[in-house]
Amino acid sequence: MVSIPKKMKNLENTFKSVQDASRELVSLSAEKITEILVEIADVAIEKTGFILEENKKDLNRMDQNDPKYDRLLLSEERIQGIAQDIRNVAGLKSPVGEILSKKELDNGLKISKVRVPMGVIGIIYEARPNVSFDVFSLCFKTNNACILKGSSDAEFSNAAIVSLIKEVLSKHGINNAVATLLPTEREATAEMLNATDYVDIIIPRGSQGLINFVRDNAKVPVIETGAGIVHTYFDASGDLAKGTAIVTNAKTRRVSVCNALDCLLVHSQRLSDLTAITQPLIAKETEIFADDSAYEILKKSYPKEKLFKADESHFGTEFLSNKMAIKTVHNLTDALHHIAKYSSKHSEAIVAEDETVIETYFNSVDAAAVYANSSTAFTDGAQFGLGAEIGISTQKLHARGPMALEEITTYKWIVRGNGQVRD
Repeated sequence: MVSIPKKMKNLENTFKSVQDASRELVSLSAEKITEILVEIADVAIEKTGFILEENKKDLNRMDQNDPKYDRLLLSEERIQGIAQDIRNVAGLKSPVGEILSKKELDNGLKISKVRVPMGVIGIIYEARPNVSFDVFSLCFKTNNACILKGSSDAEFSNAAIVSLIKEVLSKHGINNAVATLLPTEREATAEMLNATDYVDIIIPRGSQGLINFVRDNAKVPVIETGAGIVHTYFDASGDLAKGTAIVTNAKTRRVSVCNALDCLLVHSQRLSDLTAITQPLIAKETEIFADDSAYEILKKSYPKEKLFKADESHFGTEFLSNKMAIKTVHNLTDALHHIAKYSSKHSEAIVAEDETVIETYFNSVDAAAVYANSSTAFTDGAQFGLGAEIGISTQKLHARGPMALEEITTYKWIVRGNGQVRD
């Protein structure tokens, strides 16, 4: 039976129990951690029916037209992918204990800079039950405890997932408070944001509204994972076949994720290619919001019920649905200005064959991931070879881009002496 967290009381004792568990976790061997993660991946597959049954309870409460529905949806295929990500994390070498630098001073002190766990990591996330598995596997691999604060949209899914994780932990004699799911009430979020004595860092994952709320109200340090307002610039030198495939994939592979394309910037010299570039989007039933120049081209070929004139609101919007804006630019400088104005600094791409243009784009665009001649759909921890991700940071302090094992560690200085005292 799934244990749904009951209506909350003061959570200080809960936070303290997680902190205590994190201190126990520091001594757990890398070999044991790997063994447990592999078993959790196996259990996820074995209990797929149970997870999907609980996920269905959440899905039944959400409108299928809601952009969050696809994020909430679990399937046998998705659970297999989640399990593989857990195995990938299990197979990676933990960065904990890595010596980042070492030196001996003139006075004989031997100083080492050593990578260590953060301690207790709080994650606040919306309708994304896969995050429960991803976050736990990354935190556990790095000897961190995690506090999970999911939304009410995924209440049953998250409770099912965490119950399976806790069963495996208990079986191995591990304090299962290292994976703690908070009640869904908003008050639980407020308490965690202020739990400075117990929580070392908070990472929000979700809408810009959620991220802004966490950033503006937290006393605990926050790593900001921003919204993905994603552009692809089709340069005058761009290859039509490459660009068409890239735009189609970036927009339609999975429309509800943060690395999906939101705005296509087209060089005015390539407007005549817009019909070909957007042709595959017709079959995908993508809605397009085009500026005047692009609209005049597309009205001859794109279905009128899916084509609309863009206004200012369509630029700088993270659609999270099967919608895309198109903006005409006259040169690379125009494209860079548009991106600088509207980008969320998540993922940005260029389609171009001119190497000078590509290098200028790389050097000028301020984003966590910048692509040339590739889909932005690759901005993902697993795709980057990190096993999984705990979030995609759009800030510049501590971590940037997909955050995995190294990004949820810190370091401390180890100083070995032989009786030295300072004058």
